[in-house]
Amino acid sequence: MKREYCYALLLALLGGPAQAQSLSGSWQGVETDTGDRDGYWPTLLRVQQSKSGKVLGVLYQEVGGAPQVSVTFQIRATRTGGGLQLTHEGKLAETGRSLFSYWCDGAITFTYDPAQEKLTGRAAYRPVGDCDHGTFTLYRIKLKSAATVPANAETTIRVSGRNVLWYTDAELKQPVATGNAYRTRLATTTTFYLVQGYYPTRESAAMPITIRVDAATPVAQPLPVALLPPPPLARLHTDDLPSLPPTLRPPTAAPVIPTKAVILPTVLFKLGTPELLADGLPALAQLAAQLKANPALTILVAGHTDKVGEPQKNQVLSEQRAEAVKTYLIKSGVASQRIQTVGYGDARPLYASPDARNRRVEVQALEE
Repeated sequence: MKREYCYALLLALLGGPAQAQSLSGSWQGVETDTGDRDGYWPTLLRVQQSKSGKVLGVLYQEVGGAPQVSVTFQIRATRTGGGLQLTHEGKLAETGRSLFSYWCDGAITFTYDPAQEKLTGRAAYRPVGDCDHGTFTLYRIKLKSAATVPANAETTIRVSGRNVLWYTDAELKQPVATGNAYRTRLATTTTFYLVQGYYPTRESAAMPITIRVDAATPVAQPLPVALLPPPPLARLHTDDLPSLPPTLRPPTAAPVIPTKAVILPTVLFKLGTPELLADGLPALAQLAAQLKANPALTILVAGHTDKVGEPQKNQVLSEQRAEAVKTYLIKSGVASQRIQTVGYGDARPLYASPDARNRRVEVQALEE
């Protein structure tokens, strides 16, 4: 479900036939169009089966980089041998509408990968304007390890999903882990709140995962999960963490910046500009604090762009983005001579374009 001149958010809850694995739940990801290099639509899908046996669903989409432009469709869903078939039934809501934009509708065929809890979809739209085809990649969070664990025993909790962020509170202010596995000790039954950092939307919600603790197992010196520190900045250097929320901040005692390039986890830029997004400011504040705590340290700030548009313009833009980070650090009290900058344009993408995660900054310490 894409809109010409906008991104997509898909909401759908689906329960399949009794003999097939249920596809109920929240599926989050993105739609792309091979014919439109600049277009991508963050997507959230929720489907569920009613008591009468009908499969009910809602498809919500928003324009990449312009979440104020969105649409919500009612959909009809049918389980297939390999996955799911969706058909747009009607438009429930739309925001940011203009005379020169429209949303495509038609049918989407999804293939289900149970190992990754992944839906890969191919859309065939009604021939209206530029509407033709679209490609979906969606993931859902699902518990993949035991739901009951021994008390105070070291346990690894495993889940599916893409770029998973773990919290101990529904307000998402107490981060404890990132990724698909979390090793910890539990003294009592605990509920974690998980979100996916993979193309989040305004409609994305936390998924509660409750791990029960076997009361028959004696408890010895429990380690409260809520007191575990958030991961340090260095641990956030992974290709699967393109955009962490500002609540996932490194602790005050973060390690010194390494000599190997580290991606600042939330420093992203508005499309086509060197303007920093608000989500990136906590990471920059932490970087500034590290530099001021280590006055002999000098760094190299490298700017990157997505592989969209003209390479020459992207080169200039990457340099401007590195300078934007330098300007922030100088205003925070770091001497300008301690900061070197470079721009690589679109020459070093981490992901197949278009992908907002390519609009990034990397920082590394320079050896004396």
